[in-house]
Amino acid sequence: MAAESIINRKALRDFHILERYEAGLELKGSEVKSIRAGKANISDAFARIEKGEAFLYNADIQPYERASHEIPAAKRVRKLLLHRHEIDELYGETQVAGRALVVLKLYWKNGKLKAELGVAQGKVAHDKRADLKKRAIDRETAREVAPQYDWRNIARRHVTLYESLLAGRRMASLAA
Repeated sequence: MAAESIINRKALRDFHILERYEAGLELKGSEVKSIRAGKANISDAFARIEKGEAFLYNADIQPYERASHEIPAAKRVRKLLLHRHEIDELYGETQVAGRALVVLKLYWKNGKLKAELGVAQGKVAHDKRADLKKRAIDRETAREVAPQYDWRNIARRHVTLYESLLAGRRMASLAA
């Protein structure tokens, strides 16, 4: 079973996402196969800019079970592939107090694995409660706005249409 994308739901719950960036990942061959099999976990993953390069930490990619040689560690540090100006922008964003780079999603694009990074700011408990309340209200309004059907009238209408079709066919066969 190939994983279409691996989403970090914990990051979306715990952080306000201010900006999003797309980055490539430097991986070993067996890691690519393992991710295709859906054996990756990015719930605690984050990125850091060090010495002008971007690195991914705490991304748990389990070893591929049929790998023949060079089995990399599951939580090793992986290099992120970004343009120089993007790295500079991310470095500037993360220097602001309270901001971090979190991995939001791993997905495939044109046969290559990409990571969606988010410049994130932590939520406080009342922000999380407000989000839950907003989601509940949105769900209730969607339920109220949804069209209400009277299934008995619809069923009657279908029966009468079917009967009229049958009657038309009988009349056509008698006339022929």
